[in-house]
Amino acid sequence: MDPDSVAKAFVEHYYSTFDANRANLAGLYQDGSMLTFEGQKIQGSQNIVAKLTSLPFQQCQHSITTVDCQPSGPAGGMLVFVSGNLQLAGEQHALKFSQNVPSDANTTGKLLCVQ
Repeated sequence: MDPDSVAKAFVEHYYSTFDANRANLAGLYQDGSMLTFEGQKIQGSQNIVAKLTSLPFQQCQHSITTVDCQPSGPAGGMLVFVSGNLQLAGEQHALKFSQNVPSDANTTGKLLCVQ
């Protein structure tokens, strides 16, 4: 599978999971993963998921407009840049978002966020 297809499949899985049940994202993060959110650095799968599940909205829908990727490192990782719109329940206008997702392949070949 080419890197662009892998990146698009990863992004589709990540954001559909985020929209349906953010707690289920835990398996995509590692203990060494770090999320920087509005200047706050959050490390570790449990801490990242705690942050994501504590965001001040319960329902949202991501609409992806751009997925760009490039290979990263010798272990099959990649850097994925995502941009799009985030529609929050009850809000008239969507918010713009962008996210850089550095990812590594684990021993089973599954991509994991290393943010």
